[in-house]
Amino acid sequence: MNTVTLAGATVEVDAEGFLVQPEQWNERMAEEIARANGIEALTDRHWQVISFMRNTYLQTGSAPSVRSLGKTSGVPIKELYELFPKGPSKLAAKIGGIPKPRGCI
Repeated sequence: MNTVTLAGATVEVDAEGFLVQPEQWNERMAEEIARANGIEALTDRHWQVISFMRNTYLQTGSAPSVRSLGKTSGVPIKELYELFPKGPSKLAAKIGGIPKPRGCI
């Protein structure tokens, strides 16, 4: 595991940059992670998806797939790819401070 500084806090991340301990996450970290991944500003729609991903993970222990995300988050799949161009589930999970969803490459 590696450590990085996000929003002034040192946190542990895995080899792909996902937070190891989701409870260390905060919204300022999310904004830094988003910028580092090509998203300049997080809109309300971004936050809707990020919050949905986090809540699902915290309740079930796993993040939703992109198909499930498109069906249950209130944001259609096409828009998910516009909001998170590098892969909605993977990028929203990373920004949301949770582990990479199963099945993501």
